Order: sequence, then structure tokens, then C-alpha cells
Amino acid sequence: MAQLTLDQLRRFGLTPDTNLGQHFLTDDNVLRVIERMAELGPDDVCYEPGVGVGVLTDFLARRVRHVHGVEMDRRLEPAIDAMGADLDNVSIHWSDATQLDPATLDPVPTKMVSNLPYHVAAPIVAEALQHAPCLRSYCVMVQKEVGERFFSPEGSKGYNALSVLLRTTTRKTSSHKVSRQVFAPPPNVDSMLVAFTRHDELLEPALVPAYSAFLKQAFQHRRKTLANNLQTAGVALRDATVAALAGVDLQPAARPEQVSPERFVQLFRELA
Repeated sequence: MAQLTLDQLRRFGLTPDTNLGQHFLTDDNVLRVIERMAELGPDDVCYEPGVGVGVLTDFLARRVRHVHGVEMDRRLEPAIDAMGADLDNVSIHWSDATQLDPATLDPVPTKMVSNLPYHVAAPIVAEALQHAPCLRSYCVMVQKEVGERFFSPEGSKGYNALSVLLRTTTRKTSSHKVSRQVFAPPPNVDSMLVAFTRHDELLEPALVPAYSAFLKQAFQHRRKTLANNLQTAGVALRDATVAALAGVDLQPAARPEQVSPERFVQLFRELA
């Protein structure tokens, strides 16, 4: 695979654009880890934002029913076309993955499997959780620091709005650290594969977009209390916010980083 990736780059005169978060995989072992963590099967329809030169796309397409790849860098088109020349189960969508709704694709994807572009990894995951409940399983490559924050516990430094959203709507199944040396070019940070599955036990899918917006307002200023943040954001007047906090057994001085996902769901429902 290392030679395949490098040959593709040389053959088509391509230089990875690090401004677009492009760091292409060059290690077969990582692909096998992805296959195991994503639990790939012949009936799966995969969604892959950030196709790159198509090495992961090709690997997926030979194991699943269909792959929807999303790429916005048209420079890569000849390499992607060459990689999938013998495949008829790949659809490439030339688009910004942060603007594409996976639920509109045919066949509808059920798994996101991707070496995500580093600079938009978190927004892509957040958008998918909000608007694509069809995606029931995820295995994504992200910066190690980002992956560690994904499922941070309350009270920790990394706990944020996305941590709460992920812990509300998904369950982490596995993770795997990945060295920076298995990419071309090597990034300045190590990476991590994170796998998780979606569930609707705490919140129905139709409410997730509003809930995500609520979390962003709740974490708007980490040094402020939750009540102050919600009041400043115009969610509710202070008296109503304090009453809602009391209704879910939280003190008026509670800070957002101290509140569990379950309590956030309760508070969201109280204020809705």
C-alpha cells in the first residue's frame, strides 16, 4: 500500500495539500485495523468523506456492497478514476463533505469509514450525527487529541459540546492509536482511529439538531456558569433557567463541563 499511494502521487504529479488536511495512508496494517474496527461486511454501504487518492476507497469497495466517496479536490480526480477503474460499486461525489447530506445518497449509507481531513474532522462528525441518523456505525481517523476528546468524561479538560453530543447519541466501541509515520506526508501530530455506534436511547433523532445547537450555547463560555451561558444565548430568562436546573437536580452555579450527557438531555427537555 505504501508503494501504491506513493506511485499514485508520482504518477499523477500530485502534492498533498495540507491546507485541506490531506495526509494519505501508506500502511496496509492500518487498513486491516480499519476493517476489523468497522466490522465490514458484504451488505454494508459505506460513506467515506475525504477520498484522497482512493486507496481506502478501493479497499472498502472490495469488501462492501457500495461506497460513497466525497472529495472536493478536483486535482485528485485522475488518481481516483484510475484506482477504481475495475469497480462498479463506487460513487464519487465532488462536494464539500460538511455540506453534503449522506441521507440523500442512493443507496443510503449506513457506515462512515474514513481517514477524515484533519481540519474538518469534528464538523463532519457533528453534521452527520445531527442530520444523518441513517449512519449507524462509524470508524474514523482523526488527530489523536481530537479522538481523545470525542468521549471525554464530564469534569475533564477535553469535555465539550461535541463530547456531549457523541456520548448522547453514540457508544464508543474501540480506538487505536496510529503513528504519524504511516502517512504521506507525515502530519505534525499522531492520529487515532475511533469506532462508535449510534443509538437513540436518550434522544430521538428528530431532536438532535436542536439539541446540538443547545449544547453549543451551553458551552459558549467555559468560565461562565451554565445558567449565564443559556441566558446570554437567549435560550431562557435567568429565572426560568435556574428553575429548569433545579428540576434536574443542578445548582444555579453549575458549569457546563460538570454536567453529564443524561443531565443535559433532561435540561434540554425542561427548557424546550
